Amino acid sequence: MEIQRVGTQPSASGPSEWFTGRVRIDSLVQAPDPARVLAASVTFEPGARTAWHTHPLGQTLVVIAGCGWVQRAGGPVEEIHPGDVVWIAPGEKHWHGATPSTAMTHIAIQEKLDGKVVDWMEHVTAAQYQR
Repeated sequence: MEIQRVGTQPSASGPSEWFTGRVRIDSLVQAPDPARVLAASVTFEPGARTAWHTHPLGQTLVVIAGCGWVQRAGGPVEEIHPGDVVWIAPGEKHWHGATPSTAMTHIAIQEKLDGKVVDWMEHVTAAQYQR
């Protein structure tokens, strides 16, 4: 058993290669092999969002604060609120983030496959980032 004490891992800024706007990432779980799970609390300031991306084994988002948007390729932009749980299937191209006027925090849970957890793609354009 291992206890990770609060405050022992520093927050990180979401890199501009993968995010638009101000994003804070707080790692929660990085299970050692052979486990595959990773989890983080991700806070998006208003207008901030991920780039398009996929996960080889899918992703679960648990919204814990604010109001956000999520979209799968070819689908509508969906509004998400605290208590909502979003399942994104393996290989499904998608993005998620805050609305233009409200910050949003979610817990992101995903698993590694052969050491890989995400495939990043192009940024979400201003035209795509609207409802």
